This record gives sequence, structure tokens and C-alpha cells, in this order.
Amino acid sequence: MIYSTVIQIIPMSEHDLIVRRIRDGTVIDHLKAGKGIQVLNALGINGSDGNVITLALNVPSAKISKKDIIKVENKYLKDDDTNKLALISPKATVNIIKDFKLVEKRLVSLPNKVERIFRCSNPDCISNSNEDIESIMDVVDKTGLVLRCKYCTRILNVSELKYY
Repeated sequence: MIYSTVIQIIPMSEHDLIVRRIRDGTVIDHLKAGKGIQVLNALGINGSDGNVITLALNVPSAKISKKDIIKVENKYLKDDDTNKLALISPKATVNIIKDFKLVEKRLVSLPNKVERIFRCSNPDCISNSNEDIESIMDVVDKTGLVLRCKYCTRILNVSELKYY
């Protein structure tokens, strides 16, 4: 089966872009430039459910120079998913849209535990074996983004980890 993702970006001038409004769904805004694809992967959003996904990369922004934006129609992120974004883009916002109106705005915050986003860097960790075990990391230092694998207790720096 082939899945398609619709991306609609219409340049209006050098500094303005229009990205199609969505009736219902989630808008992930203020992502650090270049992180949009990483966010889609971390959240497991790939278009397989048939919903339209709009991804805009390196969009000019008055607040942060450049940003990425993701719009997913007919899908609402759960709080756990929202907080996963804090590891990738701590200044991101999640906007829930219903009938073209903003009904909820969430700021991301780092959770105490991170599941199924990163692989443990310890090759001997059970989460890297053939067992059906997904990684679980405890957040040790929220400022420095330091995690500890629940299974092997290895201390891990988020910038050095690989995503699933």
C-alpha cells in the first residue's frame, strides 16, 4: 500500500507563507528549525492512517528566526506525546483545533520518564536484544537532558542517543 502526504505551501512574498488551515486536528508549532521530520518519527506519525499531514520546514518566524510546523488533520496528540516533544524541541507548542478554532494550547514540558523514543546506547542492554522490550528512560537532569536506562542503568545524554 502506498501512502501519500499532502504538503501545501504557497509562497506569497519573501517573508510570508500560507499553509492551509485545518478543520480538526493538531498543529505543532514553534519547532526548532530542521526538527519536523524527527518529531514525526518520534510520534509515530507517518501518514498510514490516511490523515493529511502538512509539514513546513525552515519557515521564517519573528520569534525564533526559523521554525518548523506540523499539522495533522483528524488526530489529537495525547499529553504523553506532547511531552515527548520537549526532548526534541523544548519551545514547541501544541495547538488542538476543532471546527477551525483553537480550543486548547499546550506548552511542552519534559516528563519524568521517556518511553519508546530513544534506543539505549548500551549494546548489551536487554532493550537492544531480540526480546520484545521497548526502551524506558528515567529523566535524571531536565536541564542538561540526561537520561538513565531503566534496564541497564546506563547514564545517557539525549544529544548522543539514536531514535527508533
